[in-house]
Amino acid sequence: MRALIERRLAAPRPPADPYERLLARVVGEVTSELRAALTAESRHAAVLLALVERKDAYNVLFTERAPGLKSHPGQISFPGGRVEEPGETAVEAALREAHEEIGLEPRDVSVAGCLDAHVTGTGFSVTPVVGFVPSAFVARPHPAEVSGVFEVPLAFFLDPNAARETHRERFGCRFRSYEFHYGDRLIWGATAAMLVAFRDMLIYET
Repeated sequence: MRALIERRLAAPRPPADPYERLLARVVGEVTSELRAALTAESRHAAVLLALVERKDAYNVLFTERAPGLKSHPGQISFPGGRVEEPGETAVEAALREAHEEIGLEPRDVSVAGCLDAHVTGTGFSVTPVVGFVPSAFVARPHPAEVSGVFEVPLAFFLDPNAARETHRERFGCRFRSYEFHYGDRLIWGATAAMLVAFRDMLIYET
């Protein structure tokens, strides 16, 4: 599996416009409110899609955001945040944030590559960075940012039937969206969309 992931991420991909992908998820009319939001300057962010080695398979690592955070409190997400420092790359930002949030040392991550940027309804352009993490890693969540850390087998997300299609309203538009239900946990929004993109790259691209 690791060789496949590294090969797919390293393979040349045609240029992808994240804004066009977002518009393609709109069901019905694209409102002027949405178009105005898309013309605003994007804020750049990066997340770490961490694949933890577990026996002969990999698990995907998630955080549960602390309930006191101003944005998305309690939501399940990947470790990550804004690209803040001048000249900081998406990889550097994702590794820095993962270290701050869960104590993952950058030197312990073997970066395989990046997925295409994902534009969110909140004005962020988010680059998912895919990296392998050794089984010896033990998370140390920062309590002000992360209330918990858990893992889900990668095989769960590779099942085409695991993602449920749903719809959400924003900017007066109805968007096609995805959800994953794993036990009593709900993975949705941008995190679910990135997982679907990762799945499609692995099982559908040649």
